[in-house]
Formats: sequence, structure tokens, C-alpha cells
Amino acid sequence: MRKSIAAAAAAAALAGLITTAGPAGAAGCTPELRTLDALSADGPTRSGTVHGLGRGDLAVGTSNGLPVYWIGTTAHAVPLPDGWTGGTVTSVSDNGLMVGTLVRDIDTRAAFSYRPGDARVRLLTAASRSGAAAAISATGRVVTSENGVAKEWANGSVARELPAPVDAYPNSRVTVSSINKRGDVLGNLSSEYWNQETDEIIMRHHPVVWPAGGYPPYSLQAWNQEAQMYSTIGSAIDERGRVVGHEWTAWRELQHFRPATWKKPYDGLPTEPGRLAGEEELSLEATSPTSGAVVGAAVSIEEGWWKSSQPAYWPGQGPVLALPGGSGPRRGSAHAVTDDDRVGGSVLDENGIGRATVWTCASKQAFLPKA
Repeated sequence: MRKSIAAAAAAAALAGLITTAGPAGAAGCTPELRTLDALSADGPTRSGTVHGLGRGDLAVGTSNGLPVYWIGTTAHAVPLPDGWTGGTVTSVSDNGLMVGTLVRDIDTRAAFSYRPGDARVRLLTAASRSGAAAAISATGRVVTSENGVAKEWANGSVARELPAPVDAYPNSRVTVSSINKRGDVLGNLSSEYWNQETDEIIMRHHPVVWPAGGYPPYSLQAWNQEAQMYSTIGSAIDERGRVVGHEWTAWRELQHFRPATWKKPYDGLPTEPGRLAGEEELSLEATSPTSGAVVGAAVSIEEGWWKSSQPAYWPGQGPVLALPGGSGPRRGSAHAVTDDDRVGGSVLDENGIGRATVWTCASKQAFLPKA
């Protein structure tokens, strides 16, 4: 009974936030670095991170390894189905519908949806050791992937399976990452096959865009298209169809993050915005729907180990900027950004524990560090 009352209260508070939230825009906002509460947990405290931002003061993400949403700074646990031990809420619509992934047995996952006040989550995919993911747009459009197959949902049921691009190699697998308000879907395709003529294993890891309306998907170009040690990741897509992400590799002592952006008609190699002064690498994790702002993490790596990680903010033009907060050389990262100038992510405290964080009026807090 106590849990149901708490859930109902949280749902009522969320409804108030959604109905009273004004139109997007940073005018009149107050710059604040807001640390969000953590869920209680047995054993050592683990980090928390904001992965998505809804309307008003709604944020979603993970806390102590559990799926969570925050109203203001107050944390509310998403109820776990029997047998599941953790997870993450990855995105949220304007009306509060959330999606994410559950985890158990380390490598078993399933995608879910949840609305505050409900007694339980809705599983969207079966439990799988081959990966599962989900994303939701501002208007509530849902896409999922499991076992390498991506699906688009409508009115609570699967509407279609998203086809692989015509240039995809055999045995290609897709993981969804983002969907915009218009319905353009972004995913990442992985494929591997043996070329009998050259006796080589060919691998490709690159983003794919499925335009709204069911048109054929686009394979986005990568700098190192078939180099085995490189993967090119598409993280998010905005309302204009611009995709942000990064090239990534981890090979022995080599780790590398090269920021990448693609624009329609997706007929060329990605471009990069540069780096944050004083940092060597940059991963781009999210973009706002229409304002052009992009966030991520600027990192320096030494002998294969992360030396520092700074929450990064790029206005869409000009230099990459830093967001404040954190203690010590490893300071945090940013994973969500809105048109009303909020950024979500995590900041490390004085004990090196990641704390879920929201920056309000983020563009007014962003700064150019000294090299």
C-alpha cells in the first residue's frame, strides 16, 4: 500500500509538471548545477547518471545500478519485474512515458516502457543475451531492438520491422539509439563476414538513419569504414536530421574518441567540431531537438587509461566548451540536452562517486577552459 501511495503521488506531481510546463526556451532561466538524489542501495554506493530530460523538472536515468526518474531532485525507483536486478531509463516523451533497458545475470537484457504511477513496467522485448535497446521521441514514438533486429511501434504494438540498408553486409545487426519528433530513426549497424577472395574477415560498424514515412534507410559514411579496430557510433538525431556521434576504438593500449556529425543528404564523410581546449578526445552523446546544442564528454587518455573526463557543451558552431562541476581530474560527462537549455549527466564528487546532475541555463554556465 505504501508503495502504491508513493507511486500515485509521484504520478500526480509529474502530471502537474507536464501540464504547467511552458514552451521551450531559455529566456528567464536561472543557471544552476543541480545534484539529484540517489536511490538507497545495499553495499558501496555506485554512480548515478541522467540519460534523458522530460518537460518541467523531470529527468530519467540510473542510480545505484537501478532504473530511476527524478521529479526535481527527488529520486523515484522504477519497479523491477521479478528476476531483474537493475537497468537504466534511457529516454522520456513529453507526456512522461519512459523507455529503457533492464538487466540481469550481467549480460541478459530486455527493453521496457513505464509510466509513473503504474504498478509495473511493460516488457517490450524478450530477455536476450544479444542485446536490447529502446528509444522514445518527444511525441511518444517508440523504437526497440533485440537480437540485432529493430522495430518501430505504434499505438502500443509493433508496426513494422526496420529493414537493413541495401548496402549492408550479410548477418548485419542493428541497435537503435534515437528517434526524433518527426519519426526519423537512428541506429547503429554491425556486420562481419568472411571475404573468400581475400581470405579476410570484413567488419563494419556505422550509423544508419531510417527517415520518417518508411523510405529506404541511409548508411552513414565513416572515416575508417572497414578497419577492424574502429567503430563509428551515431548517438542522437535532431529535428533537421543532423546526426551526432563519434568514432571509437579500444585496442590494447589505444583508446580513441573522434567527434562526428552528419547532415542530410548523408552523402559525405562526417565532419568534426574540434576538441575542448586541454583535452585530446571528444565523444558526442546527445543533441537538442532544434537549438543545435550538442553535449558529451571530453577526455584525455594515457596508456589506455582515462586520465580525465570533462562534461562538454558545443553550441553547434564555434569552439567546444566545458560545463562546470566536480572534483579531481576526472569530473564527469553529459548525456542529454534540451531546447530550454537544460543538460543532464553526471559529475564526480570529492570521493570519486558519480552524482546524477542537471545544469539549468547550461549555455550561460559553459566556458572555454585554458589550454
